[in-house]
Amino acid sequence: MTKVLIAITAADHWTLKDGTKHPTGFWAEEFVVPHDIFAEAGYDITVATPGGKAPVVDKLSLKVMGGVLPGTIKKMKERLEALKPVLDKPADLHEMDAADFDIVFYPGGHGPMEDLAIDEKSGKILVDQLASGGQLGVLCHSPAAVLATLDEQGNTPFSGRELTGLSNVEERINPFGWKAKWYLEDKLKEAGLRYSKGFPLRPYVVVDGNLYSGQNPQSSKALAEKMVADHR
Repeated sequence: MTKVLIAITAADHWTLKDGTKHPTGFWAEEFVVPHDIFAEAGYDITVATPGGKAPVVDKLSLKVMGGVLPGTIKKMKERLEALKPVLDKPADLHEMDAADFDIVFYPGGHGPMEDLAIDEKSGKILVDQLASGGQLGVLCHSPAAVLATLDEQGNTPFSGRELTGLSNVEERINPFGWKAKWYLEDKLKEAGLRYSKGFPLRPYVVVDGNLYSGQNPQSSKALAEKMVADHR
């Protein structure tokens, strides 16, 4: 059976450049939609967070905005409730080994900008999965986790690889986005990755070998479906 590791941020806030802590966590759609697509494919799923801490859903991801319909939000809440036993007691990401999984997938939300971007143990999982040839998926803000793979000289095994993630334009759609200490798009480029993007708030998926990435929450379905289709 195909084994999947879904690595979720454990952060409940994002520290802005003025020192304020913006409440955040993981983005509902980016976890629920891929999780259910993997589950429907018959995959064995392990959900993990740094330290095995129960993750917090970003409340903004459960509000009707940006063209998201009330019915969609209702479904998200129902699915999160159904998955509560899994989310309440996740595995410890720091005890996970990429060798035990066929697929490693990181949902987004602003949380990864706070913790996974500097989590060396998570970074090792990413490096090991990339080297193994097994599928590695990152979505929206979660490519920030790749920054934890940089060495003291600023080098990373991800250098030269193409991927996408939330763009600067999309980040600034929210007023608090203007207060960011740094922007994901900028940091990925500085790290030597070949960043690309599509239209704001529209599905956009990039595949570079075994590295799969989606630009935004709207890319959740397309990204997970592409990974499943290519894995078969």
